[in-house]
Amino acid sequence: MPARPERAGWPTRNKKGGIAISRELVAHNRPVFDHLQPRVYAGAIGLVAWFALAAWILFDRQDDIGLPLMMASVLLFIAVLIPLTLAYVWRRHHAADPHPETISFRDWRSGDFAVWGGRLRATDAAIDLLLPLAAVAFGLTAIGIVFLICSYMAP
Repeated sequence: MPARPERAGWPTRNKKGGIAISRELVAHNRPVFDHLQPRVYAGAIGLVAWFALAAWILFDRQDDIGLPLMMASVLLFIAVLIPLTLAYVWRRHHAADPHPETISFRDWRSGDFAVWGGRLRATDAAIDLLLPLAAVAFGLTAIGIVFLICSYMAP
């Protein structure tokens, strides 16, 4: 039997007659996106807002903490406002596309995301973006709850 040329993603036969897994790392026929889905941006903004609200609600118990909380809130507000403003300006002044494509979140997450010189699964890219923000927001909330419990238990 003549050897069939190997194709990407197709199983091949090894020397013992069993099926070998393809060593091709890049999955073919999946769409590649170079932009994040708007829901990922909304999730990031929501987590930053959660962080700021948790800081104000759980740690604003003393008179001298207001100024540091205000400065942290201004810093977070600017960190969200600058990319959001740049996105709106880019969208407004971008050349009109004759076929604007609206991609659903389900379609976006099933594809790949282009990063510098390679590809990353879109779901992994969203997780890589949102995981640090979620860890900080939920961690601050947990620390604030422990702080409140300890302050009420103290004599």
